[in-house]
Amino acid sequence: MKLALIVFCFLLLISPRLYAIEVPPWGTAGIENIKYASSKVVYDVTTGDEKALSDILSRVGLLYKLQGSDVFEGSVIVVIHGDAIPFFATNQFEKYKNLMYRANSLTVGTSVEFRMCNAAAKLLNYEAKDIHGFVKMVPMMADAEIARLQHDGYSYIH
Repeated sequence: MKLALIVFCFLLLISPRLYAIEVPPWGTAGIENIKYASSKVVYDVTTGDEKALSDILSRVGLLYKLQGSDVFEGSVIVVIHGDAIPFFATNQFEKYKNLMYRANSLTVGTSVEFRMCNAAAKLLNYEAKDIHGFVKMVPMMADAEIARLQHDGYSYIH
């Protein structure tokens, strides 16, 4: 009985510590109510990782929606080069079918475009005829296209 009373008292002493919720020293975050205006954005996409490309496609779609889906004022251009090129190759369609359907759907009735560096594609032995039709081939290096778009007022996102 004495032991049970000692254990009970001990549990009463430590139980507040076991269940205490610490208050973060800076409080918690608040949500800003911001309305995003339409803008011009260029995404620089080089990833060869399927999950990373999927995440980028999600971000592109969300950005376009957050900006009000304005086809006259807003524009999102995805510049594809490097390790990302094979995703968009027609001979890889079965392997990346879901990604390509998603990418193409972003371009339908919107101002979202996919552009690919023709020079980089050629380095990987791809010609324009080997790339899905919703992609526009640009003649020069992707870096030159990105620089040109930035000169035209596009914000860079990597």
